[in-house]
Amino acid sequence: MSRYGRGSPASLAVLLAALALVATACGGGGTPTTTQGSSDTGGQTTTTKDEMTDTTEGSMPEAEEVTLTVWSWRPEDEDAYNEIFDVYEAANPGVTVEFVPFVNTDYNNILSTGLAGEGGPDVVQLRAYGGIQPLIEAGQLVPLDGEIDTLSNFSEDALKVSTGLKDGRVYGVPFAYQAFAVFYNKAIFDELGLSEPTTWEEWTNILDTLKGAGYIPISTPAKDPDTWMLAIIHDTIGAPRYGGRQFEKEVLAGETDFTDPDYVASIAMMNDLLPYLPDDVIGVGYQDSKTLFITEAAAMFIGGSFEIGFWRDNAPDLDLGVFRVPAPPDAIAPASTVGWMDGSFGVNANSDAVDAAKKLVEWMGSKEFGDLFTKKIKQLSPIPGTAPEDPLLARFGELYQESPVSYLHLVNFRYGDPRGDVLLREGIVKMWLGEMTPEEVAQRVQDGISQWFTPGG
Repeated sequence: MSRYGRGSPASLAVLLAALALVATACGGGGTPTTTQGSSDTGGQTTTTKDEMTDTTEGSMPEAEEVTLTVWSWRPEDEDAYNEIFDVYEAANPGVTVEFVPFVNTDYNNILSTGLAGEGGPDVVQLRAYGGIQPLIEAGQLVPLDGEIDTLSNFSEDALKVSTGLKDGRVYGVPFAYQAFAVFYNKAIFDELGLSEPTTWEEWTNILDTLKGAGYIPISTPAKDPDTWMLAIIHDTIGAPRYGGRQFEKEVLAGETDFTDPDYVASIAMMNDLLPYLPDDVIGVGYQDSKTLFITEAAAMFIGGSFEIGFWRDNAPDLDLGVFRVPAPPDAIAPASTVGWMDGSFGVNANSDAVDAAKKLVEWMGSKEFGDLFTKKIKQLSPIPGTAPEDPLLARFGELYQESPVSYLHLVNFRYGDPRGDVLLREGIVKMWLGEMTPEEVAQRVQDGISQWFTPGG
């Protein structure tokens, strides 16, 4: 059975056709391979015995055939998803699942175009929280609550990732939660007599020791469009300083705002980190930063649990550890691990195979899928009973369960324009270029969010 991305001549043609959706919104996704008969249940074809042309009296009709396309922003997961969907295909004869990934930074535009007409996907990987809202408001997704049973496997907190802000309905099955921490190269640490820090003093000693030994202490990207990592790094080191969960509660209620001195101080921490980042960090892209780490030019990488699959695939011999950054002396909250529900899988309202697509996403909420997802994609599944085999991933899960804090801007301040995380990361770059102070960055965040956010609303 052929599948996109498996090296067949048709693979490139299909992928190029999908890419052309940006301009043309044409192509074919989710079209049944049989054409006799029709039904009003999402466009799937139903063929009766009387309509069969080559069957004998008393024979059973063959299983209906349908091809479902699944769009994603994760090209690095293509092989793993192909293996996962092989399991589904084996249990559902006649169903072919085509996984079609796009470059992360191009995905939103491609998806918006693909969902607007007949050429889009059947199942879509959906951005989290505010990222899904424009698609919901445009009527491009199928509501799933009351339609698929496996939504009951998720907590209300988890389902917030795909819940409509206005109608309260659920439009996606959550697929992963992520956590942030510091990856470190154990061999380099052993070489220099370093160990995982438990105090701020130990953390700063690690930074100074690594720099003195000629290593880049922390590999970080800050080149547009990869500035998205800067908001992650800020929360990873700064959440205890600004107050973590308590600050989140207060800012949402309107009891404080982003000009709060403690939040300003957390932004200033990014200035303090600058000497320990790659030279000319503004010119370092995301892939560049990962290369610096796996080639051992850099000893640490502040990132997410979603990075583990890349390390395992591209640097399997690296002995990696992970730790949370200790709280600074003037922190108003304890050391914490920041995380969020990463996204969900939903159904395109314009799919030609809505019922088959709903059946697939229902399976994606099952423990069977969760176990496969955790094992093959090496990410943390929110489905109860799933447990990662990879020790590094398991450690991320432990750290997050011990002291969870929301990735503040992604979870709460992506519901309008301008987005909080965009304002913050752009402000950090300007601060590093000497164009803004921490106070001005904080004011910029507050002014931008105030254009659409109503505290307590």
